[in-house]
Amino acid sequence: MYIKIYPENPNQRAINKVVDVLREGGLVIYPTDTVYAMGCDAMNVRAVEKICQLKGIDPRKNNLSIICYDLSNISEYAKVSNAIFKLMRKNLPGPFTFILPTGSVLPKIYKNKKEVGIRVPDNNIIRQLVNELGNPIMTTSVRDDDEVIEYTTDPELIYEKYADKVNILIDGGYGSTDPSTVVDCTTDDFEIIRQGKGELIV
Repeated sequence: MYIKIYPENPNQRAINKVVDVLREGGLVIYPTDTVYAMGCDAMNVRAVEKICQLKGIDPRKNNLSIICYDLSNISEYAKVSNAIFKLMRKNLPGPFTFILPTGSVLPKIYKNKKEVGIRVPDNNIIRQLVNELGNPIMTTSVRDDDEVIEYTTDPELIYEKYADKVNILIDGGYGSTDPSTVVDCTTDDFEIIRQGKGELIV
């Protein structure tokens, strides 16, 4: 299914339709404040496994990332010190992925690496989906380094590629080509391990 949703004013009926798909374990492609991404209900292990298989991600070797609506219940999903919480509060919502030690609530698949990436994108569509779902959304970029740029920025072309692999694609306009900036916050001496979109405010 292909749905157009406007980021400035997301249509509630369209959001509800996508949330129903997520609740049933479906896979969704959506815009963020960086590149288009693929995701599912982060608490649905079978859906997470499906995405890992589709994207060739080994959860024993790769960090998995989740999108939260805001930082209010972040401590359920990750262990976060006061210093790191302050850093995140200055920069989120925004184009950053913060790597943190995994919290207790996340399913076992996130605990292989003992770390989880936390995103709060500056994009109304995906944040509203997370808010309505009531769970974080496990997220991974649709961008592959060797891919034609249009196939990762133009929603119609992304749909052409993934139509038989996902349940819904949300067209929220053209995506960016810059990925998020990744910040390792597993200790208080945080470190930028990938500079992408956005300048970290410290």
